[in-house]
Amino acid sequence: MDDMVETYDVGSMPFDGDFKKFSEGATQLVSHSINENLSDSVKYFERMIVERFLDKLEAEIDTPNYPQFRDMSKMFLSMIDGIEKLDGGYVEIEKPSLKGGKPEIPEVSAIRMNSREIYERNNCSFKIKVCITGPYTLASLFAYRDPQIYSRLGGVLSKIVEGNIFDNKYGRVEMVAIDEPLFGLVDDSTIDVGSEGRETLLRAWEKIFHEALRRDVQTCIHLHSTTDELFWDVESLRVIETHVDDPLYSSRRTKELIESRDKLLKASVCISNFDELIKRKLFSNSKREDVEVTQRIGDVWKKINSGKADPNMFLEDINTMRRRLTEAINRFGSERVVYAGPECGLRSFPTYECAVECLKRVSKTAKHTK
Repeated sequence: MDDMVETYDVGSMPFDGDFKKFSEGATQLVSHSINENLSDSVKYFERMIVERFLDKLEAEIDTPNYPQFRDMSKMFLSMIDGIEKLDGGYVEIEKPSLKGGKPEIPEVSAIRMNSREIYERNNCSFKIKVCITGPYTLASLFAYRDPQIYSRLGGVLSKIVEGNIFDNKYGRVEMVAIDEPLFGLVDDSTIDVGSEGRETLLRAWEKIFHEALRRDVQTCIHLHSTTDELFWDVESLRVIETHVDDPLYSSRRTKELIESRDKLLKASVCISNFDELIKRKLFSNSKREDVEVTQRIGDVWKKINSGKADPNMFLEDINTMRRRLTEAINRFGSERVVYAGPECGLRSFPTYECAVECLKRVSKTAKHTK
C-alpha cells in the first residue's frame, strides 16, 4: 500500500424513496432464478443500490461500502434459519444455518450483477467494502445466550462472508468489516476475562476474518468503544476503527499495540451523529442546561425539515477533518494510518444530499493531507 491515505465509509445513508418497495425488492432479489423476469420491486432495489453506490464513487470515496439502508441486525438475522423472534428477543429453535443455503447479501449481489455498468459509468474498475453485523451484536438480541452462541452465529456469518466476496474485471471486494457497535459498551458477564464465552467470541471473529483474509481481502472491525481490548487478539484482523473522541486515537497504548500486533488504523475524521453536529455548532464549548440544548436542537430540526435551514451548515469543515487526520498520522505514523472516513454511518443526516456532501469533504481531506 502506498503513502496515500485511502477512504472508505461505514455504510449507512439516509433513504430517499419508497422503502416498502425497496425492502420487498431486497427480499425477492436472492430468491429469483436467472431466467425469471424481475419484479418491479427487484428492479427498483437494484437501481437504488447501483445509483447510490455510484454516488459514493462520484464523491471519490476509494472503497465505498454497499449503500446500507436497511436495519443492519435485521438484515442478517433474516438470512438465518433456526431462530425465532419472541417478545423477549430471538431464540434458537435449532442450530442456526443459512436460510435456503443462500449466503448472498442482496445489496452486494446488486452491485456484483451490475458491475459492468458501474465500471463503464465510473470509467474504471471499482472497489467495494462489505460490512456485516458481528456475532456479539447479533447475540445481544437473543433472549438466552450460552457461551457457544458466538460460535454458532460466527459459523453462519463466515459463510456469508465467503459467499459475498467477488473479484472480476469490473470490480472487486476490497474489504470486509465486522460491525460490533455494542461490544464494550455494557458490563457483560458472558465475555468476562477468562470466560468460555470470551474465548468463543475471539474464535468466532477469527473464523469470519480468516475467510476474507485468505482471499486477499482487507479486514476491519467497527467499534463504538475500545475499552475492552479483546479485538487486539484477533490475528486475522488488520484494521481498527472507532468514534472520533474514543481514547484509541490519543492513547500511547494504541501505538504500542498496533506495532506489537501489526495492526492498522482508520482515522475517523468527522462526527456522524447529526444531533451532536448541531449541538457543537450552536454551543461550541460553552456549557448549557440539557433542557435548553434539547430544545434548541429540536428547533434546528424543524427549520431543516421545513427548508428554512441548510443542513450543510452543520457539517464539519475540511480543516477540522484534516486536523484529526494529521494528528493521527503524526501520532501513529503514516505506515499505520492508511485509511480515513466518517466515524460511523450517516443515517442520522437529514437529507441524502447532505450525507453525500460529507463524503465529498472526507475525500478532499484525505487527498490533501500529507
